[in-house]
Amino acid sequence: MPCAEGDDGAIHYTQAGENPDAPAVVFLGDLGFSAWGWSWQYGALAGPCRVVVIDTRGAGRSDAPAGPYAMADLVGDLEAVLADCNIRTAHLVGCGLGGAVAVAAARRTNRAESLTLIGTPPSEEAFDPEPLSADPSDEVGLRASTTSLLSATFCEREEAPIEQIIEWRREEDATPAAREAQLAALDGFDPEPLYELTLPVRVVAGGEDPVVDPEASRQLAEELPNGEFTSYPEASHLVTIERSAALNDFLLGFIESVDDR
Repeated sequence: MPCAEGDDGAIHYTQAGENPDAPAVVFLGDLGFSAWGWSWQYGALAGPCRVVVIDTRGAGRSDAPAGPYAMADLVGDLEAVLADCNIRTAHLVGCGLGGAVAVAAARRTNRAESLTLIGTPPSEEAFDPEPLSADPSDEVGLRASTTSLLSATFCEREEAPIEQIIEWRREEDATPAAREAQLAALDGFDPEPLYELTLPVRVVAGGEDPVVDPEASRQLAEELPNGEFTSYPEASHLVTIERSAALNDFLLGFIESVDDR
């Protein structure tokens, strides 16, 4: 499995599509989650795009160096993966913590062509980590956490995906210590002044998100010069799963519009 060497450990990633002329899309995961979180997007975008999914340090098959982690560490890990893949710039798609990393990368580097920010906080204070914070070894807690991140309607209708998610989380989620080390990267997170972020940005929210208030996401979009807000009112934090087909079409359309400029 491919790994990039970061400053203090190996960062695992999965890649599909090596056409240098295809747009590169990099997925950045949420607090504690490994690459499984993008399973509903990976295959759908891997044909028309060159897709890279990163295991955040501390989760999945990436190393878990002693924490706490700083935002600069996570941005550095992203740059290490891009260099290893020989990708100069990419469309960055992040959920929760991953969205914050995407914003920080756009502020600190010239690597981002566009940002798609899903359930992403505009500041540290707007992010509630509790729904994401189950111990992978606690079966009851893991199930409660997973269902809290999905709408009641989805949970009543879709048993099989929930069981698969729980299995993935049991095997690949960050340990409580590693998750706390990841969470430290949000300490003091405040991407002001947002008017400096002039690249195209789409902010996506589930209307029932318990991690980031959808109104905070709307505010983030409104304060970005080229930001637009899209809401899926019936979905929860894992809108990537609940509305995967619609979201995948949305992502492809956005990426195509940016590349056609």
